[in-house]
Amino acid sequence: MSQTAHIRSHRKPRRSASKIAMRAGVAGGVLSTLAVAGASGTATAAEPVTQTLELPTLTADLTAEAALSAEATASAAATYELQAERDAAAERAADLAERNLKKAKAEAEAKEEAEEKAAREAAERASRDSARETLSTASASSSSASTAVSGSAAAVVAFAKAQVGDAYVSGATGPNAWDCSGLVQAAYKQAGVSLPRVSQNQSVAGTQVSLSNLLPGDILYWGGAGSAYHVAIYVGGGQFVGAQNSGTGVVQASLDYDPPSGAVRVL
Repeated sequence: MSQTAHIRSHRKPRRSASKIAMRAGVAGGVLSTLAVAGASGTATAAEPVTQTLELPTLTADLTAEAALSAEATASAAATYELQAERDAAAERAADLAERNLKKAKAEAEAKEEAEEKAAREAAERASRDSARETLSTASASSSSASTAVSGSAAAVVAFAKAQVGDAYVSGATGPNAWDCSGLVQAAYKQAGVSLPRVSQNQSVAGTQVSLSNLLPGDILYWGGAGSAYHVAIYVGGGQFVGAQNSGTGVVQASLDYDPPSGAVRVL
């Protein structure tokens, strides 16, 4: 017999086998969990985990809302396009209106200018008609005097008439070709009067007289006194003799044929 056989044991009583097994199972489970966690951690550390996100499936409400949004976008685009067309049409209309206004102004100005021109031409015609009437009256009043030309005036008139049909040559002084002032100078030379050579000076060589009070032998001029460009000799009866141009030569013609601007009396 052992020496300790009768000594009461002071150890705690043993747990039951079921409790031990339970604790062993819990511990084993914990260790298994830790092992799995460790293995999982190791695997996680070794390889990254790829997550896949699933998009939500469109419901009927979301589909309807998307359709309305697309319709609103299309409507807005159509509105903008319509507005752009309207703006472009307004711009074209404004441009057309401006062009029409400019055209109307130009036509009005042209019409006004044409009316002014017509008025000026009418006034000029009236002035020429008045001058012709005055010359006709002067011719009638002096017709009797023309039949009784005598003295120095008669010599001037006779010489001038004798040259009718001669040629006109610029700068010529006879005997068969003349220019306007050369003929007048030669005619007055027959009366013993020495005249200047050119038309400008001949137009102021005597006393200025009215075209309604002409006498045979008076010098007629065209242009201004002192700046005349043509001269001739009044021969009475409303007629004059002058070296007109290279086309006509020396002619005798009515005052109405080419009304003069003025006259000067030398004799």
